[in-house]
Formats: sequence, C-alpha cells, structure tokens
Amino acid sequence: MAAELAIYAMALSAGGVLSLALCGYAAFRFRRAPGGAYYILGTLMAALFNFAYLLELTSATLDQIKFWLRVEYVPLSFLPVFMLLMCFEYVGKRTSRFTRAILFFIPLTIIFMQATNDVHHLYYTSVELRADVPFPIVQLEYGPYFYVHSASLYGSILACVLLLASHARKVRGPIRMQVLAMGAGLIVPVLASFVYLLGESPYGVDLGPVFISVSYVFHCIALFRYRMFNVAPIARDFVFERMEEGVVVLDANEVVIDFNQAASDIIPALARGNAGRPISSVILEGSRLADIVLRREGGDYEQKRGETTSHYRIRFTTVQTRRQQRSVTIITFVNITERVRMERRLQQVASEDALTKLSNRGAVLEQSSAAAKRLAQTGGKLSVIMFDIDRFKQINDTYGHEAGDTALKHVADAVRATIRASDIAGRYGGDEFVVFLPDTAAAEARELADRLRRNVAERDVTANGGTFRIRSSFGIASASIGKGGDSQALQTLMRQADQALYSAKAAGRNQVQMHAAADAQGHPGGSSAV
Repeated sequence: MAAELAIYAMALSAGGVLSLALCGYAAFRFRRAPGGAYYILGTLMAALFNFAYLLELTSATLDQIKFWLRVEYVPLSFLPVFMLLMCFEYVGKRTSRFTRAILFFIPLTIIFMQATNDVHHLYYTSVELRADVPFPIVQLEYGPYFYVHSASLYGSILACVLLLASHARKVRGPIRMQVLAMGAGLIVPVLASFVYLLGESPYGVDLGPVFISVSYVFHCIALFRYRMFNVAPIARDFVFERMEEGVVVLDANEVVIDFNQAASDIIPALARGNAGRPISSVILEGSRLADIVLRREGGDYEQKRGETTSHYRIRFTTVQTRRQQRSVTIITFVNITERVRMERRLQQVASEDALTKLSNRGAVLEQSSAAAKRLAQTGGKLSVIMFDIDRFKQINDTYGHEAGDTALKHVADAVRATIRASDIAGRYGGDEFVVFLPDTAAAEARELADRLRRNVAERDVTANGGTFRIRSSFGIASASIGKGGDSQALQTLMRQADQALYSAKAAGRNQVQMHAAADAQGHPGGSSAV
C-alpha cells in the first residue's frame, strides 16, 4: 500500500469500526426507541460503505475497483433513506406507506442503473484509472442518472437537516444539543463529498466516506453525552410539551433551564427567550406568584387575565443528579380551575336557599358570626333586622303553596335590591328573613328596614290567577361593640330583634319596631308603618 494512501485507509477503517460499534450499541440499547431501528440500519449501511470504499481504494486493477464500486453503491443508496426515516420518527412525524415505498424504490433504481452501467452508460459515461496519482484511483465521468442519485442523496440529507433544525427550535437544553450534534454528524460527510465532486480532494479520493468517521464523533456526543434515543428525551416533545400542567425546571442556581408550553402560558415572560435567566428576573417581583416561587412554598395561585380567572396548585420537587453533585428543581403548575369552580358551586349549593337563592340559615349565621368577630377586633356598631311576611299562611290557603313560593321569591328580590354590599342577608326559616348590618347604627338600620318594607309592599304579586300585595313586619336590635368586646353579642341581638318582630306583630303588623335596648341608647324608638 502506498504511503499516501495509508492515512485514508486508517480513517476509513476507523469510521467503519466506529459505525459498526454504534450499530451494535444501538441494537442493544434503543432498537425500540422512535427512530432507533432506522439508526441501526443507517449505521450498518455506513459501515458497509466504508469498508467497500476501503477495498476499492486498495484494489490494484480497474476490474477490482469497478466490482467494489458496484458493492458500495448498495449501502450508499439506502443510507440516506434510513437516515431520513430515522429523522422523521425521531421528531414524531409519521410517513405513509406510499412515501416509504417511493423512498425505497429510488435506491433500487440507482443500484440497478449503476450495476448495469456497462450496458447503457447512463450512470457513468467513462470509468478509467488516473495516471497522475501514486496509487490506483478511478476517474469517473458522470452520466445523467448520476445526477438523479445526487439529487436523491443530497435532497434526503437536506430534508434530515431541516427536520432536525425545526425540531431544535421547539426544544431546549440537552434535547436541543442532541439534535444539533446529530445534525452536524449528517452535514460533515456531505461537505467533504462536495469537495470531492468539485475536484479539489487530494489524489481524487472521495472524502465523503473518509469523513464518516468524523461524523460519528458527533453521533457519539449525541448518544453518550446527551442521551439521544433514550425514552425520556424522545418523549419530551410528545409528553412534556403536551402536558396540561405547566413545568419549569431550575438548576441549582435558580436559573431556568427548561419549561413547557403550558408554563409559558402561565408565565408569558418565559416565552420571550428567557431560558438561561434566573427565575427571579422572569416573574413579576412582589406578586403572589413571586412569593410562592421564590420562597419555594407550595400553594394555590389565582391568575386573572382579562375576564378569565384560572387557578393553579404549585408544587416543588428537587431531583438530585446521578452523582449527587448538583440538583434541579421542578416547579409544577397543576390547573385546578375546574375543581375550584366545582367546589365553589358545591359550597354555593350547600350555603344557598334553593327557593330564594339567598343564604340559608346555616350560611347566614356563619357569615354574620365571622363579621361580628372582625368587628370585635376594631370596635363598632352592629344591627340586626329580622322580619317575616304578614299572614303568610293566609296567602298559602287562598292562592295555594305555589303562590307562597312566589311571595318568598318576591321578598328575596326586594332584599337584594335594598341591602348594601356589606350587609349579610338570608332566609332564616319558613317566611322569616334576617339581615345583619355591620358598622350600622340603629337609626340607619331602621331607615333601611323601612325602605325594605316599602319595597316589599309596593308591587303586586301574581300567582295561580290571583293578584295580591305582601305586607311584612320588622324587628330591629342594635348595639355598640367595643374594641376587644364580646363577639357573642350577635346572639343577644338576634333574640332582641326577634322580640321586636313579635312586638311589631302585636302592634298591628306591617311596621318596623326597635327593641327597647336600642331605644334606651337614645335611638328613635316606636314603630313606623305606612
């Protein structure tokens, strides 16, 4: 073997051995992974092509060279097809049977045309030995079908590169490095092959197969450094990006190293290329979200965007690396919007009177008790109004129970139209209603009660073919609660308001009566009626 040829022979041998080694490793480790089977076949074709071209370079006669030339065209024709199908599977794109049939039909025609070139000379118009080099090298003049093969070869490689480049834009971190390393491995032998086609390679040696060994260095980086074809990285685009939960991955320095689409919907700043920045610079300082994330305290987060409100439960998981040298933090945003809405609906059903849609007895007592406790912390006035419908049984007996229901709904509508946002109202039971008025003195409570009484009475009620008006009687109790005072005063006020209600009934109905304790404090007493 000529000394000038030795370096090429060593490079081809190294490339072939490395290709076979990767083929065996792939067959053992990830033959079932997306794209894995085609990668195995591709590396096998590359190894066969390397060894066949090595034998071509070391051949002594033209006939031997032409024989190995025909042999090497078998793996060379199928190699780009397997690589293209690998890339399709790797990025998650399906190919139809028809597409695969076309892809495999083209290399079969190439192999046939090259093998029968002596008959038609459509692939090579001339095959001769060069006389200007120190070892036997074939000089080829290309025919029209050679350019068909070139278009197929470089078109397939270009399609591979475009698929990987498109995929690289969608992923980040180690997954992107996988894609870039594999893409570089595909491009290197193509660039070397262009040098050969332009007639610039030393001694006319085809540098494409020689540089396959270099390309497999990039493959090794993708496989061993960035774990290409491992199930978890491959699943990223199919699982991670399609998860309903938002996921943000931080390194040990609180720097964002990865996130999915759902996370960028929750934190829009992530979508603006903020991978690689500290999480503290991505989220709004001082916000509820910042408090949760920066303190690493899991909790519920409510996000309002326009008229839409979403609810998330934020969780933190620390994952230690295999060698326990560093850790990453995974922040998960679980969308609990529907659950919160359901809980609120159930809570509303449990606390709401089904007929009047006011708070029921239990809910109104709970709400008013909480209001009384808050008032006891600061001090203030508290008033209670209790009222019922006059002669409600007579309405039921005269017009039917459906009319009684209509009367109750009418009163509930009047209550909602009259009370203030700070007031707490509900159906206490039967035809009896209660209104709690925080920070309200007796005179103001009396005015509101009288306005409510008039609102109830001023409109006709029609039910079961009959028309009637509703009269109602009101009792009011009021007290001042000092700071740190007795929050249990609410129970006393309710008893007093109930007593005042019975006084209104006894005095002739359709009126407002103050409890004597309120009168004794200097508030206007007596009754008011229309």
